[in-house]
Amino acid sequence: MITKRTLFKLALAIAVLVISYLVFSRPNYPQNIPNLDKLGHLGSFFALAYLSYLAFRPRWYLLSLALTGYAVLIELVQSRLPYRSASAADVVADLVGITLFYFLLWGYRRCFPATGLAE
Repeated sequence: MITKRTLFKLALAIAVLVISYLVFSRPNYPQNIPNLDKLGHLGSFFALAYLSYLAFRPRWYLLSLALTGYAVLIELVQSRLPYRSASAADVVADLVGITLFYFLLWGYRRCFPATGLAE
């Protein structure tokens, strides 16, 4: 029988693959709005934090450390690609996405303590 956690693990794996493809591939779209990619980083890492939490229920510091490592790895790889560039601001946007997830989770738990989202 397939459990919810198994589905979340599958969704997380797909999300990591899609995000990795997007950040490592050559951009073939116009970038007319400045810093729009920062919003993409924030949203991507919010989603990764959310899916990771639902799939594994890790301690906040372990999840944050793992996703921070992934964020830094992305930028290191992008620094080696001729059609991409690394940016510390992208890592900051990634960290804001992770922080936003935990802030909203904290707020949700405070407002709805009986929902079963407690660790």
